[in-house]
This record gives sequence, C-alpha cells and structure tokens, in this order.
Amino acid sequence: MTLETALAELERKLGPRFTRATATLAQYGQSETHISGGLPDAVVFPRTSEEVAMIAQLCAKHGVPMVGRGAGTSLEGHALALNGGVAIDFTKMNQLLAVYPEDMLCVVQPGITREALNAELRATGLFFPVDPGANATVGGMAATRASGTTTVRYGTMRDHVLALEVVLADGRTIRTGSAAPKSAAGYDLTALFVGSEGTLGLMTELTLRLHGQPEAISAAVCGFDTITHAVDCVIATIQNGIPMARIEFLDTTAVEACNAYAGNTLAAQPQLLVEFHGSPVGVQEQTERFAKIAAEMGSTGFTWAQAAEERTKLWQMRYNAYPAVLALRPGATALVTDVCVPISKLAQAVEETRAEIAQSPIMGPILGHVGDGNFHAILLVDKKNPVEMAAAKHLSARMVERALRLGGTITGEHGIGCGKLDYMAAEHGAAWDVMGQLKRALDPACLMNPGKMVRQT
Repeated sequence: MTLETALAELERKLGPRFTRATATLAQYGQSETHISGGLPDAVVFPRTSEEVAMIAQLCAKHGVPMVGRGAGTSLEGHALALNGGVAIDFTKMNQLLAVYPEDMLCVVQPGITREALNAELRATGLFFPVDPGANATVGGMAATRASGTTTVRYGTMRDHVLALEVVLADGRTIRTGSAAPKSAAGYDLTALFVGSEGTLGLMTELTLRLHGQPEAISAAVCGFDTITHAVDCVIATIQNGIPMARIEFLDTTAVEACNAYAGNTLAAQPQLLVEFHGSPVGVQEQTERFAKIAAEMGSTGFTWAQAAEERTKLWQMRYNAYPAVLALRPGATALVTDVCVPISKLAQAVEETRAEIAQSPIMGPILGHVGDGNFHAILLVDKKNPVEMAAAKHLSARMVERALRLGGTITGEHGIGCGKLDYMAAEHGAAWDVMGQLKRALDPACLMNPGKMVRQT
C-alpha cells in the first residue's frame, strides 16, 4: 500500500492542508469544458517551495502521480488526475515576492493570479500584460505558455518568463534563467519548462518581465457586414504596422450571446474590439489610421470608449463571452477548441470553419485573438447525446486539419492537456517522440501529470 503510506505521511506533515474529502476530490475531477475523468486520491495545498519539494520526494519514493493545479481555468483537461495520485493546488502560494522597478521585473509565487498581481503592481507604474481572459494563476499561465487579448502587442508567456525555480519529479529543486536581459549560457531550460504543462516539473517561483503602464488608452468596437471584411481589416492593420494593444473578433452568434447575457446593444454582425496604448498623440494617430482602414474594409461604424469605465465595460463583454455563449443553450456544455494560422490565412480558416459549423447539428460561435492568427470555436453540446458529441469532435478535428494544411498549429493558446493529445503526431511527427524522450529523461517513472502532452509509456 505505497499510495496509502505516502498519503498518510503527507497528511501528517501538512495537517489541514491535506484533504481526501469526497466533495473536494470530485471538484478536482471536473474541468471548464466537456472534458472530465479521473479523481485524485488526495489534494494538498503547499505554502512554500520546500513543501513542494517534500511532496515530490514522497510521491517519487512511493510511485504516486503528481498533478499541479492553479485556478482550474484550463480548457483541455490539463489539471485532471487521470491516473489518480496527488493534486497539488498552488493557490496558497500566491505572493508577490519582489519588484525591481529599475529592471522592470518582479518575482512571484505560482499561485498569484494575474489580476492580483496587477493590483499589487499598480503603485509602481508597471503592469504584467499577458491576459488570457480568465483570471488564471501566473504559474498555470506559464505551464500552458498562455497568451491572450494583448499578445498582438506584448507577446505571450514565453516572452515574459525570464527565470524559474522548479521542483523536479525526484524532488530536486533547480533554478533556470536569471534576471539578466539575455544569456548564452547553456540550454534554455526556462523555455523548456514554460509550456510543458506540468509534465516535467512543478514551478514554485517565477521571474517575470513587466511593462510600463501606458500613458493613454483608447478602445473601440466596430461592425462589419461579413467575417471576411472584419478579418481583412485585421490583416491590413497589421501589415500597415499599426501597433494595436488588442484586437478581438466576435462572430454574429457570439455578439448575440453577449447582447443577451449583459444587455449590450451591438449590431448583430461580426464585430472587432480594438485597443491602442501609448502617448496621447500616438494613440490619436493610431486610432485615426485604424478608423480609415476599417472604413475602407466596409466598417458599419464605431463606438469609441476612452474613459476607463467605458473600456472596462467593453472588455468585460469579451471576458464574459464564454458564459454568455453557454447561456444560449441552458444545460449544455461546451467543447472549446482553438487553432492558430498565419495571418494571411486567417480569413480563409475562419470562413471555412464557420461554413462547416453552419452545416452541423450544433451551435458554435467563433471568437478570438485574431491579431495573432488565433481563433476559438465554442461548440455547444449535450454530453449525453452521442450524435452531438460526434459532430463536435468532428468539427474540432476538421479545424485541426485545416490549421495544419494552412501552415498553422493545432492550438495557439489552450494547449494540449489530454484533449488534443491525439493530434500531436500530425503536427510534430518524429519531434513528438523527442518530446517523449525529454519527458522520460526528467521523469522516468512518468509521475508528473501523466497522460498529458506526450505518449503515455
């Protein structure tokens, strides 16, 4: 009973921060989407890196799987304990440890959320820009190499994690990277762990790059007669070098959902939500140039939002798009999928996807961070209806095939988890086997988040 031995020792060391309560375990067996399955045998809530190392050492000694978890906002089943074991919840490791304003850096624990981090940074004049929409933990965002609404200007988590402290599968603690702006010293282990989805180690500390809070911000929403015109506007804006901070797309069904959910009054047509950051003069120039391009692409009009409360309302509509879409069909769940393609292929990818959804028996609004070629489909299904589930999975597979055919990737944001594992060979070929070799080198017993990212051995 090596599992029971390990759990008894963890309970002795962690006390009330160890639980096997049935209701808690059931909660950790669910995700934000249709994916579910597998319950942890226990949940632990460490407060320090030393406790995480202790947990890993015990689990390694007794062959117990470990699954790291943050806010639980991932969409491809990343944090499900498919093989049982211990769920390691990082939400109590939620401190901003240090800020270095001169270097525009900060050091955080993995359980701090992006909103909490920015609230603490407000007085420094700096902010952390990566915004996936959900109030995710920074550790979870690094583990999935998250991006989001601001990626078109500021980049992804890959661009913002400079250094890490990581607990490996055997309980060793290592540090990767540094606070220096660049390095040529050895393998880039930081980049290896960012996006590894907890399959190689558990991040316990992160050094993050920050940015100065913009002097001026202007946002707007503008409608178009067709999806193609809206996407062509995005492409033209990027090709003209206009530095957008955000540019988001909602198709007609997504707009109708947001209107019904929050009492908005946007025209029921494809809409772009845009935002510009910079000096007052620079923002004014950018908005004028964008407005001209949008008019040339057939925009039906703008609604500008410059006051902070107006911008907050505009972006809250986008953040609420997922629950708004779910509300279109009460009782339904969603198969949420994303792909990313070269910007020149974006209009084709969105139009072909929209046409296939229209021919299917299910509803599937499209939205996304189109400034970087990334878009999402929220496929509403009754999980108990095999016809609907089959249709949704077919549409998701077709999106993947289309993205690869157009030179893109099977996911630009959500990651692999267990939901997209079957598509990895199609994108990576023999390179997927190399990923498996790296996994086995660092985690030969396959205890770190097994069943994710690489083939189960």
